[in-house]
Amino acid sequence: MFQILKLKETVNFLKHAKVISLLSLLLILGSIGSLATKGINWGLDFTGGTVVEVEFSEKADLKLLRESLTAPEVNGAVVQNFGSSKDVVVRLPVREEFKSDVQVAATKATVMSIDSAAVIKRVEFVGPQVGRELAEQGGLAVLVALLCILMYVSMRFEWRLAMGSVAALAHDVIVTLGIFSLFQIEFDLTVLAGVLTVVGYSLNDTIVVYDRIRENFLKMRKGSSTDVVNTSITQTMSRTIITTLTTLFVVTALFLKGGAMIHGFATALLMGILVGTYSSIYVASYLAIKLGIDREHMLPVEIEKEGADQDALMP
Repeated sequence: MFQILKLKETVNFLKHAKVISLLSLLLILGSIGSLATKGINWGLDFTGGTVVEVEFSEKADLKLLRESLTAPEVNGAVVQNFGSSKDVVVRLPVREEFKSDVQVAATKATVMSIDSAAVIKRVEFVGPQVGRELAEQGGLAVLVALLCILMYVSMRFEWRLAMGSVAALAHDVIVTLGIFSLFQIEFDLTVLAGVLTVVGYSLNDTIVVYDRIRENFLKMRKGSSTDVVNTSITQTMSRTIITTLTTLFVVTALFLKGGAMIHGFATALLMGILVGTYSSIYVASYLAIKLGIDREHMLPVEIEKEGADQDALMP
């Protein structure tokens, strides 16, 4: 399969780089605009609330349970399956006029009216202050990851490539968050884990391309920086296609059949993989060219040995 997907001739991928870069800029501006106006639909992990896990005696009717949770104490409750078809999680938002134990009692009464043999297995409360701390720590985790990646790529490659990789990662994160903001998809801790996974996935693809760019700068004595980058992308494209398709098969299965608990996680991965695949070409590599990457920047630094000048003067 690898040989079938292997490209025979160099493809000018950067031919349309300006147009695609403009599209990426519009996506970033649109995402920032959506985040500024609509914000993010934070889940209970960040806003705080009460989680009630219930085990029904038979397959739970989620539609009936949602329609039955109409009391003011449980207004806005989110009902989801948790593991099996009998296990259900009810997420109750924080309500200033009702205490958590009142909400739990109303939920229990509703559940028992549907199934008297149901069992309340777990009750957890997350305060609003804890939710805000989780949101702050989650954002800090993404920023620290980007800074560590910038340091790593700067030491491993060259600062122009490092800036390109970090710009591509920031592009992927902003666009993914913009999609969640635009469609108001609930953002919880599983989605945050998906965003961090996207950062790692996109970086892996970018590093593979950068490794080949550095190698070809040393091998190819003729040709411009654009030629070297196009050759490198062509040589790694078969690997990119196989990796992306294989990952998409798994993520699509999670998205369609994984259930409500990991739906947000799968959505983040699905969007991030699609955006991250082209950003490693049209954001990371193209920005490195615009920053002036050249063959001289890839050459190893020659270290002059001690006493070499005296040896040169000897007859």
